[in-house]
Amino acid sequence: MPTKTILILGGGIGGIVTARELRRLLGTHHRVIIIDKNPVHSFPPSYLWVMVGWRKPETIQKPLSMLEKYGIEFHHAAVRNISLEKRTIETDRAILSYDYLVIALGAELVAESILGFSENVHFFYTLESARKLNTSLTTFTGGTVAIVIASLPYKCPPAPYEAALLLESFFARRGTHRTVINVYTPEPSPLFVAGQQAGDMIRQLLRQRGIELHTSHKLVSVDATSQHLVFENNQRPTFDMLIVVPPHRAPEVVRSAGLTNDNGWIPVHAQTLRTQHTNVFALGDVTTIPLANGLPLPKAGVFAHNQAEVVAHNIAQDIHSSGFRKDFGGTGFCFLETGNGRAGYIHGNFFSAPAPDITFHEPSVTYHWGKVVFEKYWLWRWF
Repeated sequence: MPTKTILILGGGIGGIVTARELRRLLGTHHRVIIIDKNPVHSFPPSYLWVMVGWRKPETIQKPLSMLEKYGIEFHHAAVRNISLEKRTIETDRAILSYDYLVIALGAELVAESILGFSENVHFFYTLESARKLNTSLTTFTGGTVAIVIASLPYKCPPAPYEAALLLESFFARRGTHRTVINVYTPEPSPLFVAGQQAGDMIRQLLRQRGIELHTSHKLVSVDATSQHLVFENNQRPTFDMLIVVPPHRAPEVVRSAGLTNDNGWIPVHAQTLRTQHTNVFALGDVTTIPLANGLPLPKAGVFAHNQAEVVAHNIAQDIHSSGFRKDFGGTGFCFLETGNGRAGYIHGNFFSAPAPDITFHEPSVTYHWGKVVFEKYWLWRWF
């Protein structure tokens, strides 16, 4: 059998699981190559713990070179160009040819696109930004904290609400009682894609903790000098600390390759994650999959993980010309940290019609420790 080369762009959750599963399913005859501009993988679900000081950055990081012990080639390089016609990938170090291509590059954060954005505006969607926010929180003496979802879609829809609840717990432990937390979202309800039960539960949790929720607030600009926000509804609230969920977009390299649609993301077959190009797959945050209710599948690591297993299985099945096709079923779960040693649990099927079938379990100590165990297991299992 001729040797096949599978290139995986991106060393996040989806890319790592794809590579490991391919290596397991294909043996050593075929090449599995993962490319990432960063030499180290960090575990995104733990960024909020870094924010409040529960984790040191080094405890949730693993060198991607560790994958080489499994027979996976790691190329520390930035992807510069994707040629679908030539079936090549150009990086800042080499040009590589592929038989199968898996795009798992995630979403770019474009905080600088917010009018008035400055270095005094915080976010927590990268490890470095979470660490920087933790430093600022340790010296924050109180006032109004604004958490603003700048635009849709964004990664991990529960994260801004988790951040608010964790911060309320953080300030309460420190005795910073005169702190007010406001959450602003452009959606009519929190976790709108997950349905009414999840939205109502989030509202209730925030209300119980004295956190003010402001729905249908679309951010226009930030005035860092006078410390106020401007929304489309003409509201101009003030803040002492601003935390934003930055606008997201697909990386430039996939947009310039013509892989994205009018919404700016890579459309894929919902069950197989195939693109319209032969032997080219995409998974995770860089993709868009419409649901029965007209909204897109949320961008979350659990979906990238499940999709990666499907993609790896189907590529191996195609190479071996045997076996059955595996489908991604749209199921997923999420722990929602609420502070005070508790977490809620959300799970369900987002492919259900006419709307996702989602269940939200109330916060408990058990679910918090479930997330702790999940973090430890994931970093051990895949590295």
